[in-house]
Amino acid sequence: MESIEWTDFEKVNLLVGTIIAVEEFPEARKPAYKLQIDLGPEIGVKKSSAQITRLYKKEELLGRQVLCVVNFKPKKIGPFVSEVLTTGLILNDKAGDEVVLVMPERKVPNGSKLA
Repeated sequence: MESIEWTDFEKVNLLVGTIIAVEEFPEARKPAYKLQIDLGPEIGVKKSSAQITRLYKKEELLGRQVLCVVNFKPKKIGPFVSEVLTTGLILNDKAGDEVVLVMPERKVPNGSKLA
């Protein structure tokens, strides 16, 4: 594993947001949802594509808080532009299709920064 400097880590802006909308994403190569995430007054609502369909139903995602990387360049995925990366942990390394979302253990204000 490659070591990085603390200043490298400080460049990554990780914020908490609340999922406010979830849609199917049939055009994606791998099963995914289109998410809209409220990241607080400074960042606003951003879109994210998330390959989390194996473990989560659309209805159970609404209102959940998730940890997002907000300073990656937007990524075009088919006809959709993903503006933030919704973070998750790969549960099944071989298949790579079971992702557990990274979420705070209690509600925090949208836009809260990872410390």
